[in-house]
Amino acid sequence: MRKTVLYLAMSLDGYIADAKGGVGWLEGDGSDRENPGSYPAFYDSVDTIVMGYRTYRQIMEELSPDRWAYPGKRCYVLTHRSIADTREVSFVQGASGRLLDKLRRQEGLNIWICGGADTVRQLMDEGQIDEFCISVIPTLLGEGIPLFTPGRRPMPLRLISSHSYNGITDLWYERRKEKPTAEP
Repeated sequence: MRKTVLYLAMSLDGYIADAKGGVGWLEGDGSDRENPGSYPAFYDSVDTIVMGYRTYRQIMEELSPDRWAYPGKRCYVLTHRSIADTREVSFVQGASGRLLDKLRRQEGLNIWICGGADTVRQLMDEGQIDEFCISVIPTLLGEGIPLFTPGRRPMPLRLISSHSYNGITDLWYERRKEKPTAEP
């Protein structure tokens, strides 16, 4: 069965965007500029991308306005809006868990959970994220859009790997299997 992998970057203090939603700070410290890090290999390991509408809009309006950023990948945008699908993107209203359950059963590579924070929180609450690859950027923003918020139920993880390049540290975790509680 295919895995769902949250792969995104956050500041050292836990933000995925600055206070205005910007991501212009997403870069290393310049110590190893030629090292592409984990992204190329990760990108080759997925054929499906799931994201929220705000992330989609930011990609289309700011990050890659002239061309689709993920050619050859199937993309699903979770939204409350009624939007016509395009050749590359399906806009999905309703339960995200059903979509991911369906995608997992299909043949293919892994599924990339691309963002944003609200989508990630919803999928975490539904138990829909199998692995977490968080690239910690060497920046302290002080405020912004947090990836994780207080008050969430605990989710035990197991470290798969860590790797540093250009001042960035990738932390790759998988969900730990819950141990069944012994009955008295």
